Amino acid sequence: MRVLDETTLEELHTVLRSLRGVWDEESVDELDHALQSAAKAIEDTADDELVLAAALHDLGHSPLIDAGPEHDAVARAWLTPRFGERVGWLAGAHVAAKRYLAATDTGYTPSQVSVLSLARQGGPGVDPAFVTHPWWPDALRLRRYDDAAKDPGARGATIEDVLTVARRVLHR
Repeated sequence: MRVLDETTLEELHTVLRSLRGVWDEESVDELDHALQSAAKAIEDTADDELVLAAALHDLGHSPLIDAGPEHDAVARAWLTPRFGERVGWLAGAHVAAKRYLAATDTGYTPSQVSVLSLARQGGPGVDPAFVTHPWWPDALRLRRYDDAAKDPGARGATIEDVLTVARRVLHR
């Protein structure tokens, strides 16, 4: 393994660990949310890039990164140079996917915290750049994993599982 890859994996491990005890939702901290999101993607037989994006879509909440309200853009900016354009785009599109689902799916029911953040993120809406992007269907899948990964009793992937997926993405 190249030194650069090993450094990237060490950074990722540090960022993931930093999510323990960071609360954006009421029921699980950001680490459990990340690991549950990854598990949902794995259960759905998502490819490695989608699994990794699902695990890392909220990494902007890490105190090591401190993205503030633009955590989706920060996730994209942090992930793209490390894991490629698709991983970065998918993670960065999770807010656009929420806005799209809120505007188009009458059965869409995000958490109360997510409903509150939606107002700050522009409210329901369809971004033409989002729905014409070739990866947008996978961004909707990621959003569904995100919304389902807020259960205090659910089992998630492990940090090592996420690092294994990241290692495979680095070696593709």
